[in-house]
Amino acid sequence: MILSTVLQIYSLILLARVLLSWFPNVDPNSPIVRFLYEATEPILQPIRQALPRTGGIDFSPLIVLVGIQVLNSLLIRLF
Repeated sequence: MILSTVLQIYSLILLARVLLSWFPNVDPNSPIVRFLYEATEPILQPIRQALPRTGGIDFSPLIVLVGIQVLNSLLIRLF
């Protein structure tokens, strides 16, 4: 199923962004880094704003990944 594949690819993009956040010396002007931020920020920002502050830990990627997994499992059951 195409939508399931797209969701899995987006999960990998999101995971790459999370991993990049662990390395402070990554060049933010790199084309790859810019792509990762531009692809994920429109989804993460509204969730980040809706969540309460948690002392510097950003749980929005985790919530998006769980949401993608739930959506993917629903799609698999429907089709």
